[in-house]
Amino acid sequence: MQTQSDLNPTVTHLEAAALAIERISFAHLTAANFAQRYQKRGIPVIITDLLQPEWDWNLDYLCQQLGEQKFLLRYYGKERYQQDKREWTSIGSGVQTQSQSFTDYAELLRNRTAHEQDIYLAKCSLQETPLADTEAMQTLSTGLARLGLQQPASSFNLWVGPAGHMECLHYDAMDGTLVQLHGSKRVVLFPPGQTFNLYPYPFYAHLWHGLRLRSWFSRVYPDRPDFEAFPKLRQALQHKYEVILQPGEVLYIPAGWWHEVTSLSDELGDEMVCSVNRFWRVYPTPRAVWLWGRWRAYLGSICAIPHVVGSLALALVSRDRKQKVKEILQML
Repeated sequence: MQTQSDLNPTVTHLEAAALAIERISFAHLTAANFAQRYQKRGIPVIITDLLQPEWDWNLDYLCQQLGEQKFLLRYYGKERYQQDKREWTSIGSGVQTQSQSFTDYAELLRNRTAHEQDIYLAKCSLQETPLADTEAMQTLSTGLARLGLQQPASSFNLWVGPAGHMECLHYDAMDGTLVQLHGSKRVVLFPPGQTFNLYPYPFYAHLWHGLRLRSWFSRVYPDRPDFEAFPKLRQALQHKYEVILQPGEVLYIPAGWWHEVTSLSDELGDEMVCSVNRFWRVYPTPRAVWLWGRWRAYLGSICAIPHVVGSLALALVSRDRKQKVKEILQML
């Protein structure tokens, strides 16, 4: 882990359990030092001062921009996080979904139904929305390109939800950037070397669950450790990082890094949180090749093929096939 003097004296740190993620101003980064210090070594960093404070994607602004446009909402249910994860049969994009307009979802946030039932707007592409052409997104795209992030593996995705919502501990097979645009998020991270100490779902579980359950998700709760069931978790917790991502900040999460993301309410009681993210091809190539977590994810996806094909066949002959096919495609 780099020290302040490695980059610039303006760098600060967020500490948690004696471990820290560096925070550095965008003005003090170049493509060369970003690649050398973080990208090539697969080390996360928080980038500040890229976005303007007035670019606040609050609920009123999102309603103005998105209005009656429909999105797939995930219905998690509050009781989910009281369950033993070993009993789960769905996770992430595999949970129950329902298509609704953004205006309707905003009402669920305002009347707190979204809080009570943990209803989340997740991983919705900005590509076909007015938000894609905003000054904030254009500045973000230009800034990330200046850092050398020029090979996207996805479009920018929108994430909107109630305070208290948690995206459970998982890793991604691609590098990612998480950008906070309203409210704050608590992010707990573990390095790729802790994969087996975090008890991921086995990749062969995809054979009978398809993509509803993912081998890149963990079966443990870092904040409620069960050392009797998961004794190696004690080792993983010695390598835990924790940050609070504030509005306007960008968190670079290299492929294979485990992360659990919790939405927080602000000092004024606003309990809507909004972020965007984007995935990037892993650079340099050797880091991608030697990352076992990527191969686990690919093996899981291969195991899921028979289940996905069967689900698509059933969806195509169902009465509401358009909706069912859309739900399946969003899991891919």
